[in-house]
This record gives sequence, C-alpha cells and structure tokens, in this order.
Amino acid sequence: MTAFVVRRLLQSMIVVFAMSLLVFFGVNVIGDPVDMLINPEADQEDIEAAIRALGLDRPIHEQYWYFLLNALQGDLGKSFIFNEPALKLILQRMPATLELAFVSLLMSVVIGIPLGVYAGLRPESRTGKTIMAGSILGFSLPTFWVGLMFIMLFAVYLGWLPSTGRGDTRELFGIEVSFLTWDGLKHLFLPALNLALTNISLVIRLSRAGTREVVHQDYIKFALAKGLSRRRVVLVHLMKNIMIPVVTVTGLEFGGLIAFSVVTETIFAWPGMGKLIIDSILLLDRPVVVAYLMITVMMFVVINLVVDVLYSVLDPRVRLQDVKG
Repeated sequence: MTAFVVRRLLQSMIVVFAMSLLVFFGVNVIGDPVDMLINPEADQEDIEAAIRALGLDRPIHEQYWYFLLNALQGDLGKSFIFNEPALKLILQRMPATLELAFVSLLMSVVIGIPLGVYAGLRPESRTGKTIMAGSILGFSLPTFWVGLMFIMLFAVYLGWLPSTGRGDTRELFGIEVSFLTWDGLKHLFLPALNLALTNISLVIRLSRAGTREVVHQDYIKFALAKGLSRRRVVLVHLMKNIMIPVVTVTGLEFGGLIAFSVVTETIFAWPGMGKLIIDSILLLDRPVVVAYLMITVMMFVVINLVVDVLYSVLDPRVRLQDVKG
C-alpha cells in the first residue's frame, strides 16, 4: 500500500510541474496587460517603467523560473490590478466556491445513487423509465438556462427561495459558511442544485449500470437463497460493488464542480472564485489567472490521488496490478 501511494505521489508531482509549464506559458503569451493598466496617453518612458515594475521586461523563461521559485515558497505572484498577492485574493473567495461544490456533490450522491439503484432493480417499471428519461434531460439542458428557469420559478413566481447572494453566514473553524443558517441554506439550495444536475444524471446512470451488472451475479443469488432480506442484500452486497465506479467518477467530477462553477456563480451572483477569474481574464490580470489555474490543477491532482487510494481500498486488485506493472 505504501509503495502504491509513493508511486502515485511521484506521478502527481510530475503532472503538477508539466501543468505549471503549460499554464504559465499559455497565459503569458496572450495579450499585453500593460495596455490595460496605463493611461492611453502615457509616453514611452512611462510604458517602459510599467513593464519593469511588473517584471515583464525579463525573458519568458526567466519569468517562469522566478515564478517556480516563488511558488515553492507559497507565492503565486501579485495581482496587477489589486496589487495584492494573487493567492490571498483567491483564498478569500475559495470558501464560498468549495461550499457550493461540496453541497452539489452531496446532492449528486444522495439523489443520484438511490434513483439509479431503483432504476437498475426495476428497469421496466414506469418509474424506472421516468428516472432514466430525467437523467437524459440533466445531461442535455444547458446549465445557464436551467439556472435562469430556477430563478424564474422558485424566486420570481413562487417566491420560495432567494435568487442571488449567499445569505447569512456563520463562522466555522475560522471560515464563513452559509449552510449553518436557515437564510444561508435557502440561498445555497438553488445554485447547488443547478450545479449538481449534470452530476446527478451521471451518478444515476452509473448506479443503474452497476446495479444491472451486479444484480445477476452468483453471490447476489446465493445471498438471497440463504434467506437474507432483499434490503440487506441491496445495502450491503450490491452497494459495495457498485460504489467503485461511482466513487471514482464522483471524485473526479468534484474538481470539475470547482473549476466550472463559473456559470452558476455568475447567474446566482454567488461570491466565489468564478467572478474573480472572469474579471481577471477580462483585465489580463495574469498572476491571478495563473494562480487560479494552478490551484485548480492542484485540486484535480489531490482529488485524483485520494480517489486512487479509495479505489485501492475498495478493490485491492488495483494495488496488485500496479505492483505487477
């Protein structure tokens, strides 16, 4: 098990280094932030002074080297626009985005797995077919359109839920969270559900496919023949085996929830990292964009590592195959 984790850690370090190259060079060859920061009537001397102040007068490979050295010390650069550390700006917005992503992931699992298992156990029933039809809609409907429809229905017409903002928050371990207050939960529900729709559909289809495959296995038939209740067979024997692909895909999708929550945060005016990165891209604030992308990469890498370890715990054959490889 230790060798398996060490090998995955080394692979993760290589991935982070390769992505840092792609992210830094990819962002720094697009546009000229100096044009966005200085007065259009500035003379050449002022322009050159601004370029030197931003460190853009050095060759691109030298800029990357300094970025890499500073990143190892936890410094991902200073924002051109706000003149503050880019990491600080992102960390200020991160709790709201992480809260939204965690609640969305929880919704995906709590809603998706029971519906998928039911559809797998009773595939020919009307309810099972309706669940699968609904999962297709979850994949097909655009997130921004669904979000607008949620606002129109639940906030405008029915008036049940607020449409924008984060609501009241309460401090938990030094971090402001909204799920500990009733007002915060009401503000959180719609954006979390909107962000979770695609994942709910994905979990439904994975759970159904796993159930249809496992339910016909001999050990399930043997368990039923021994007189075990159908509920125990489903909850213990069936669920353990269908959870492997669900855990893998759901874990990977969590990184996607964080990275691609921009649309949902924009529609519901959720004060997370999405608005910050959109503004930074428009203003060519390179340090903030690079920092955001690197943090996202790190999240994906860490999530992949955790998923690999969980996968190996659920299925020891993964470790054995890795050792043989």
